[in-house]
Amino acid sequence: MNREISSFVDKYVKEIKDNSAALFLGAGFSKSSGFVDWKSLLKDIADDLGLDVEKEDDLVSLAQYCYNKNGNRSVINDVIFEEFTKEKNIDENHRIIARLPIFTYWTTNYDSLIEDALKEGNRITDVKSNIKQLSLTKPHRDAIVYKMHGDKDNPDEAILIKDDYESYYTKHAQFITALSGDLISKTFLFIGFSFMDPNIDYILSRVRIEYAQSPRQHYAIMRKLKKSEDENTAEYEYNKRKHELFIEDLKRYNISVLLINEYDEITEILSEIERRLSRRNIFISGSASEYGDYSDEEALQLIGMLSKDLIKKDYNLISGFGLGVGSAVITGALEEIYMKNKTINEDRLLLRPFPQGIIDENTRKKLWKQYREDMISRAGVSVVLFGNKIENGKVILANGVKAEYEIALAKHKVIVPVGCTGYMAQELWQEINSNISDYYTNVDDALIEAFKKLNIKADNQELTKNIISFIEMFEKGKYSAK
Repeated sequence: MNREISSFVDKYVKEIKDNSAALFLGAGFSKSSGFVDWKSLLKDIADDLGLDVEKEDDLVSLAQYCYNKNGNRSVINDVIFEEFTKEKNIDENHRIIARLPIFTYWTTNYDSLIEDALKEGNRITDVKSNIKQLSLTKPHRDAIVYKMHGDKDNPDEAILIKDDYESYYTKHAQFITALSGDLISKTFLFIGFSFMDPNIDYILSRVRIEYAQSPRQHYAIMRKLKKSEDENTAEYEYNKRKHELFIEDLKRYNISVLLINEYDEITEILSEIERRLSRRNIFISGSASEYGDYSDEEALQLIGMLSKDLIKKDYNLISGFGLGVGSAVITGALEEIYMKNKTINEDRLLLRPFPQGIIDENTRKKLWKQYREDMISRAGVSVVLFGNKIENGKVILANGVKAEYEIALAKHKVIVPVGCTGYMAQELWQEINSNISDYYTNVDDALIEAFKKLNIKADNQELTKNIISFIEMFEKGKYSAK
């Protein structure tokens, strides 16, 4: 990741934290899930008109020609319905944007991948795909998706042909007003969008003219132009120059373009945004039917004190409500939250109790795995405490805690095994300690010494201080998870 993109990530993370960020997702964002872009969507229509879609830049006119030929929208509606009602899997990019604490999503796409990903992430999503929906508010919503060109379920109302665009300013004026307002008050990141859409061009122009004195900074991710197989050098250089001028022109609208070499770099950028946002989110992994060298009172006091002090240090906590651990996490965290704010803030304490009573073992395992992945994805650090359970009357190591460790490892989270609490935490501490450089970067004597303190049973106040000190070492940028 180059310096320019890294600098953008820092700025955009700040906007997200200030609740001032928005996303605008175009057709290119859905391609990795298997949906087509505009040219691919209209290929058969172009063939039927005796045109080569690869030679056409004005695809809105192409769709209009189809309407003119048939006298109705039936062919266009069928193309939209057949393509976008196909079953497609939610890809990692959609999952990441659904996990980001962003409220506002705009799209010109007809598919439902954005709202499907938000639903999968347990977000309460308010979808606006027509004018009537704009005046309705879904209770307790924490995400809003504006589908300004309509939805696959109503292809007859989808914005596609010239007639649609020409009447958009009167028939869909409320969408224009809403988007204009967001462009003024929020920082947008455009992904998978070509900026060839007449509606967006009109809105950006209007915002630029009306708010020229205090324009909002926006960003767009675009791939560098590549030489195609059928292009000669002169053609490529011409198209490259044209693309450079286009990028320069976007600056008139205060849109800064972030150039990437390959589309898979989008995942890297989104993951980095999520990682920097989650640095101060700590997942407490652990369960205990007994506490080993700790008395019940001593163990619960340790967990509560650690949770309270983490909240005090402005960290946020995530818990799956593990047996013998989760209740103490909640007690400690809420004690500090109530003392300072008097109200519960889900941003500070996120609880994801595992669903119980699922008889089918395969279904239960699959659902619990999804729960673990969702919780850990939201965290930057995973603290492991104790880790045991009773099975067939015997106390054994908790395989669920081991599963959480493996997920955290795969997602490059900072793992903090408090070995002195014993059980699975002790086993994981031993595993990391055997080759610590495989788990953290830039390992030196200071980090090794701090890690060793996680395995030394001290009084609760001292141990809590040692745990937090170890976590804070990763805040300064020198160390990170591998």
